[in-house]
Amino acid sequence: MSTLQAIRTFLFYLLMGTSSLLWCTLSFFVAPFLPFPARYRFINVYWCSFVLLLARVFLDIRVNVTGAQNVPEQPCVILSNHQSTWETFFLSAYFQPLSQVLKRELLYVPFFGWAMAMLRPIAIDRDNPKAALKHVAAKGDQLLKDGTWVLIFPEGTRVPYGTIGKFSRGGTALAVNANLPVLPIAHNAGKYWPKQGWAKRAGTIEVVIGEPMYAQGSGPRAIAELNDRVAAWNEQTQREMGSLPQAPAVEEQIVV
Repeated sequence: MSTLQAIRTFLFYLLMGTSSLLWCTLSFFVAPFLPFPARYRFINVYWCSFVLLLARVFLDIRVNVTGAQNVPEQPCVILSNHQSTWETFFLSAYFQPLSQVLKRELLYVPFFGWAMAMLRPIAIDRDNPKAALKHVAAKGDQLLKDGTWVLIFPEGTRVPYGTIGKFSRGGTALAVNANLPVLPIAHNAGKYWPKQGWAKRAGTIEVVIGEPMYAQGSGPRAIAELNDRVAAWNEQTQREMGSLPQAPAVEEQIVV
């Protein structure tokens, strides 16, 4: 990293951290008196949009969205690959109101966690997977009925750019049980905002929003089939944007 880029990165994190502290503190005193849609915009949309602006000004990280016309009018389950914290900022500002699965411990962080708690997150205990799945299913279903988007990263954690993790079925199960589609999203944010380290690269992040996908039937088999379809779409889309190596061509065998 050049000296100039290091200075710009330092300024970015300084302003992001300072704005987070100030905004979360202000939200703690203002947001409780706002209805949920306005509260969500006040806490999440405005601050996340500010962080994206900082990234554009100081880091020269921009975004190009393809497939915006595929976003349905009715909120549903969003399934996206997970490479960095950038997509958390972007998706939180792009879809509103939105709830996402997060570690319960984050809600205990002074001011930041208290502000997050007012956004109706799906907070889970990762040490108790069975209870976590039940909580995601129950609260996620209620949020969808209330007209809130539910964001799930089916890989479970951030994966390095150039790789793809196994997709869990929790998101597709939630969608199938709610009789709603899933909205698949693929991106290459990790190329410019890596999973590890402070260094960032200037460039344009590609975000592709696919067409809503519906289950073919109901029950565990339909959930698994939909999940496989979403994972295959995400993998293929990442290959097309150059995030993953191209799959080897399959040679046709001629039977004589």
